[in-house]
Amino acid sequence: MDCVWMLTMIGRWRTLLAILCLCELRSASGQARYSIPEEKAEGSFVGNIARDLGLDLGRLVAGKARIIPKGGRQYVDLKGDKGTLVVKERIDREELCGKTTPCSFNFDIILDNPFLLYRVIVEVMDINDNSPSFPQSEINLKIVENAVVGTRFSLDNADDPDVASNDIQKYILKPSDSFKLEIQSQPDGEKIIEMVLQKPLDREREESLTLMLIASDGGEPHRSGTVRILVTVLDANDNAPVCSQPVYKVDVPENSPAGTVITRVSANDADAGIYGEVTYLTRSSKDTERLFDINIKTGEIKLAGKLDFEKSRSYQLNVQASDHGGYTDTCKVIVNILDENDNVPTIELMSYSQSIPEDSPPGTTVAVYNVNDEDAESNGVVKCSISADVPFKIESSLTGYYTIVTENFLDRESVPEYNVTITVSDQGSPPLSSSKNINVKISDVNDNPPIFHQSEYNKIVPENNVPGFSVFTISASDADWGQNARVSYFLEEKEVNGVAMSSFVSINSENGFIHAVKSFDFEQIKSFDFNITARDSGSPPLTSVATVRILIQDQNDNAPQVLYPVQTGGSLLAEMVPRSADVGYLVTKVVAVDVDSGQNAWLSYKMHKATDRALFEVGLHNGEIRTVRQVTDKDAVKQRLTVVVEDNGRPSRSATVIVNVAVADSFPQVLSEFTDLSMHDKEYNDQLTFYLVLALAVVSFLFITCLLLIISVKVYRWRQSRVLYHSNLPVIPYCPPRYSDTLGTGTLPHMYNYEVCRTTDSRKSDMKNMQAMSQSLVSVDGADAEMQHVSKELSGDFSRMSTLVSQIFQRYIFFLFSERNVHAYSLLFFM
Repeated sequence: MDCVWMLTMIGRWRTLLAILCLCELRSASGQARYSIPEEKAEGSFVGNIARDLGLDLGRLVAGKARIIPKGGRQYVDLKGDKGTLVVKERIDREELCGKTTPCSFNFDIILDNPFLLYRVIVEVMDINDNSPSFPQSEINLKIVENAVVGTRFSLDNADDPDVASNDIQKYILKPSDSFKLEIQSQPDGEKIIEMVLQKPLDREREESLTLMLIASDGGEPHRSGTVRILVTVLDANDNAPVCSQPVYKVDVPENSPAGTVITRVSANDADAGIYGEVTYLTRSSKDTERLFDINIKTGEIKLAGKLDFEKSRSYQLNVQASDHGGYTDTCKVIVNILDENDNVPTIELMSYSQSIPEDSPPGTTVAVYNVNDEDAESNGVVKCSISADVPFKIESSLTGYYTIVTENFLDRESVPEYNVTITVSDQGSPPLSSSKNINVKISDVNDNPPIFHQSEYNKIVPENNVPGFSVFTISASDADWGQNARVSYFLEEKEVNGVAMSSFVSINSENGFIHAVKSFDFEQIKSFDFNITARDSGSPPLTSVATVRILIQDQNDNAPQVLYPVQTGGSLLAEMVPRSADVGYLVTKVVAVDVDSGQNAWLSYKMHKATDRALFEVGLHNGEIRTVRQVTDKDAVKQRLTVVVEDNGRPSRSATVIVNVAVADSFPQVLSEFTDLSMHDKEYNDQLTFYLVLALAVVSFLFITCLLLIISVKVYRWRQSRVLYHSNLPVIPYCPPRYSDTLGTGTLPHMYNYEVCRTTDSRKSDMKNMQAMSQSLVSVDGADAEMQHVSKELSGDFSRMSTLVSQIFQRYIFFLFSERNVHAYSLLFFM
């Protein structure tokens, strides 16, 4: 009944374990499962992962699909170009799982952009590649000759690393006449092999026996292992040793040092003397015997090696108590390993972006990492955290997998990179933790336009600059980085007074140097403005505009210009001052201008030379020439004054004007005084007289010629009309060339004849109604009246001709003397 109950409980636990595995698989984002036998050759086909996960080959390549193994060894490789899984190295199921069934290993397949994780489970099927083996090649037993039939002797189990049907299925003892073999199955699956005495032994007849124990598995082909049992028959021993308890249970911390006493077994033998002495031996696997030592006399069990909870959570020792008479008893020691928080959580980066764009939206994956703690229960429960001063957060996607994503918007110009510290701690006592640092750089995006230091620049440039003169340097800064921060400068084209801006200034696109293309003239342009565009090299480029205003600074590059009195070669200009003029009498005013501006155009007037300095003075600022004292008869008629007009520039510029003053009461006095001004004036007057006489002769000739021509034409017309009207010949109308007579002379009376003419090359008629002949015929008898009419026409023509000739003469005179001094006309008038 106990065995049936134990089997039922084992079945229930397996069912629960299967349900838990299915629940765990459903939590994955995607998974695939394969089964392969162990010991397959490298490159052997495992499965088509692309087809089974519903992925195309392009996605595998684009996502950089890769395998993340568990436990450090990668048994399977991914052929991304084919989407298949193949064996990468030899798989030994016994090395991988031992006796655990089913045996499987798992790994993850990760794809980037977007991040995807798939879990793959590969179950390794056992093959019969191991034979059963016994711990010893020979077993020595000492049995007293008076041992009763049915006495049991424990034997060591054989070991077969294979599982299921490939494991040991039966034991055979040969020969079997004195002993038989019995096998007892324990609730934990272990088997106890005992050799039972079937008939009494007789030492005198047979001192020793040799038996063969054969262990066979159920695989194909069958494999077996043997051990020789040597039985020595001893004299009588009445009592067998008996263990104090059949099962010993002990809990041992995993990090207990070697030499630690974990328990002590004991057995009692009722015999006395040598048959009452009990010795102890362990009958366990080689791995177990390496971890524990037993004192053969006292039964004290000590640690011989280091226990690791993560490798095995419990061990079972079979201790055999034997006396010297060959009797034995067996007890079992179960050692439970207590977990301690001795494993630091490990962090393994699965995917990591060293650089992310600054315009990445919140939720962008930065890194994916796996955390593993081999401890159990609370010692293996981990908590992850990252630095508090970073715009990232942790999200848990699958068991043991964590994703670092952006929590806020990023700005490279504020923080160009982040040092993120990932900290993982367990909940053990004391807790253990580990950390890993990753550096995340924020890649630049062209999100900042160039910025000028000022929106408007004013720069003063002196006029008369040299072409190519460097006006100043304009610059704009861009908060971006690299190519996005490379700024170029461009001049926006426009026109100033019809001239292109590029004819005034130019700008170096690389450094922003603004140069003057031409020499500026303040008198032509006083200021101008233009726009400079700063453009970065991002994609798309961003721009900003600044206005530059150039103010031309005036230089004293123009001398004053005298507007009055007008200075010409050989000028006879003279200002008249009556001798009765009082003190302060305004003689004239020197008028001058300076096209410069500011203080460069402030003019001052000074008397440089004068015939009589005591008679005249000039106003410093207004240029007025006034008398200083009363004019007397002793003062010379002819006064020559030299006035200097000077501006206020640095250096100053000046102009000189000569003012002739005539001190007289009448013009003849002035004329007689000024007739001998100079030889140059005399020559000028002679030339003027010559031109005047020549002009008068030409005009007179033209007048007489025109007069004669008019008289001749009038007389000719008069005589023709007289001959025509007094003749008895028939009237033959005259038609101009290209005209023809269409009506002839007609049939109307002579006094009503009309002259009609038409063009020879036109279909349209031009009708010309001539004056009736009767009017001309009526005036035949009035010859005197006709002569009076001709005389009036001649007199009118003469009057018109006279007017025309007069106008021609005046314009000619004006043309000759248009560039002369206006006072020459005065002299001409008097001449």
